[in-house]
Parts: sequence; structure tokens; C-alpha cells
Amino acid sequence: MAVSTCPIPLLTPYKMGNFNLSHRVVLAPLTRNRSYGNIPQPHAILYYSQRASDGGLLITEATGVSDTAQGYPETPGIWTKKQVEAWKPVVEAVHQKGGVFFCQIWHVGRASSYAFQPNGQAPISCTDKGVTPGLDGMDWSPPRRLRTDEIAGIVNDFRLAARNAIEAGFDGVEIHGANGYLLDQFMKDQVNDRTDDYGGSLENRCRFPLEVVEAVANEIGPDRVGMRLSPFAGYMEAVDSNPEALGVYMANALNRFGILHLHAIEPRMVRMNDRLETPHSLLPMRKAFKGTFIAAGGYNKEDGNKAVAENYTDLVAFGRLFLANPDLPRRFALDAPLNRYNRATFYIPDPVIGYTDYPFLEDNTTNSD
Repeated sequence: MAVSTCPIPLLTPYKMGNFNLSHRVVLAPLTRNRSYGNIPQPHAILYYSQRASDGGLLITEATGVSDTAQGYPETPGIWTKKQVEAWKPVVEAVHQKGGVFFCQIWHVGRASSYAFQPNGQAPISCTDKGVTPGLDGMDWSPPRRLRTDEIAGIVNDFRLAARNAIEAGFDGVEIHGANGYLLDQFMKDQVNDRTDDYGGSLENRCRFPLEVVEAVANEIGPDRVGMRLSPFAGYMEAVDSNPEALGVYMANALNRFGILHLHAIEPRMVRMNDRLETPHSLLPMRKAFKGTFIAAGGYNKEDGNKAVAENYTDLVAFGRLFLANPDLPRRFALDAPLNRYNRATFYIPDPVIGYTDYPFLEDNTTNSD
């Protein structure tokens, strides 16, 4: 059978700022709940290096910026020296395979409970309205509204986390401004009920997230900074009444800082193999943002190729498919079958099962129909 010489759009090279990527298949940030005591473990070295490829971009699981940033069991942090040291061999293993590695830094805000907070205190947020208990299977605790004079301290937590990430060897950081966590809580008008300079108008609601971006960009350089946004999503009951306006405003505002990439989640919900399309699109954000654009949200090979070919996005982030197929770019290149992912093992603490035990293609695999 003749092998097609037509390039696969997802597997074409791309220059992302100072980074020369050999393909456009990105490992999406995926919470895996295997960092015992909030410290990356040796099994993470294997997990990430399995998914690394020469010139491939990987983004870590969401990584806490402080001891108040946690909301889930066994998620990693990067606010202590011990955590920084634990990340170093993980980063080194990815770099040995030629990968480009960004650390996603987050604060969960109100998506937490007393059990995860220092001294059992209330989680912090833009509001004192809590997430409905039991949502996402978690026992969320009512949050405490941050005082205006406390916000600069949280900005500084992000700044220090970014500095720590560079010390650990990461190529850059991605600021987590999506999925209903702290920065997203401030941006969304159905959550943010503040009356100070950080609430009310669109500009005020975006002020804190943009202060974080500015601080991080000033600390490590804008060419090492990305941001993830989900204006259309309603994760953690974080909903906005005009998500397209929010997305475009943020895309334009991020241009002021000259950051490297904007990583946006599609305005669609995906349940198993059923995708429900919406009238919204990431295209206005894509057109507004001047840096590298990364699209995410239930992509497969076919629609990922289409998105790149039509210049809808520069790169495509894959989550569940990359989780279950550590050699996903190679499988795409060979049009090989994909491993099925096991949802039941996504968030268990086992260091192997559902983590590093997904099989690679055999070395002698050939493309056959």
C-alpha cells in the first residue's frame, strides 16, 4: 500500500516564540492525583517522559501556587523548596527526550474544603458564595471573600510559583484561568459579586487575573508565559452572561503583556462520544490574540487536523487521548489504532495503574488498512 506524502497538519512543524516544535500535538494539563503530600513523585518522571517527544509541547497537571491553593487530594505544588527539587528530575527526563515543558500554575479558590486548607480555614474566593456541596463528588466548604488588600498577596504567590518553576527547569508556565478555579471565579459575573475595584464591570472582574499575568511576565519574561481560559464553560458553577465578550476582552488584554500563548477550551460539552455543538466559537479569541493559540476540548485526530488546516488554531491540546496513548503523535503519523482510556483510573492514587501502564505501539507497527 502506498504511503501518502501529504503532510498531516497536526504533525507539521511550528515555531512557538523561541521554541521550535516538531508537531502541534500538545499534552493538555491533566489532574492525576498521584503527588503524595503535594510533592511530585518518582513515578511522574516515567509518566511525563513517556509522553515526551522531540519538539513536542507538554503542559503539567495543575500545580498549586500556595498552601491555600489546594482543593483535591494528592495534587502537586510548587511553593516549597522540596517541591521544586522534586520537579527537577521530571523536567530533566522530558528535556532528555527533546520535549518542551510548561508548568501549569493554579489556585482553586472556592473549589476546596476545610480539609485541604491550612489550619482548617475557609477557602478563599472573590465571593462568599460556595460551590454546591457534592458537585464533582467533592465536599466543598463555604469560601471566604478575599479583602481588597489581600489580593496583591495572591498575585505574589503566582509570581513566586513562576520563579520556582523556572528554577525547577521548566521552559515556562501556563497560568490556569479556566475551569471555575480562582482566576475564573473573578472573571465570571455569575460568581463575582464584589463591589470594589475587582468586581462589577468586565474590566474590574478581569483586573486580578491580568495582574497575575503582568506579575508573572515581569518575573520570568513574557516569552515563557501562557494562559488557559474557558469563558464559555460552566465548570464549578462559574458562568458568565456574555462569554464571547469575556473571551475577546481577555485575548486583547493579554496582548498588552506580549505573552507566548493563549490556551482556550472549546465552547462545547463532550460526553463520551457525543458532542453537543454550540453557536459559539473560539475564532474571535483566535483572531484577537497575537501570540500562539492552542485549542482544547474533545478533539480527535480528524477535527484537530481540520482546525490546524483551516488556521482556526496553531496547536491542539489532547487530554484523554494522550493520557491513554503515550505515543499519540506517532500513532497519528502511522494512522494506528488508539488505546481506549479507562475513566475509572483517571483520579486514583495508584502509581502505575491508569498512569504509566498504557501500552506503546510495537516498534514494528506498520500502517495497514
